Amino acid sequence: MTETYHWPRGATERDVAALEAWLEEHGWEVDPTVFMAGARGPAVQVRRIGADWREGEAGLLILPAETVRWDGQKVAVAARGAVQRPDQAVCAAAAER
Repeated sequence: MTETYHWPRGATERDVAALEAWLEEHGWEVDPTVFMAGARGPAVQVRRIGADWREGEAGLLILPAETVRWDGQKVAVAARGAVQRPDQAVCAAAAER
């Protein structure tokens, strides 16, 4: 089970499906009552699934280009630089050539 997920800029329906699958593995879901579109792509609000969701509990807003991390209990935005994204690994490998 992957502990991090990178929400890309300009996310597509395919990206949404991948995020939903990753969240479901961890007991979370995309909040269907919140939708935010922006110039760099959609932001998503996530929350715990069903009975685990308590009224008034804060969910998490994931903005384009943010990476989220599963800590064993909750999903949180990962600190910048704490997680190397796949696109950063490709750029680093190209620079080494």
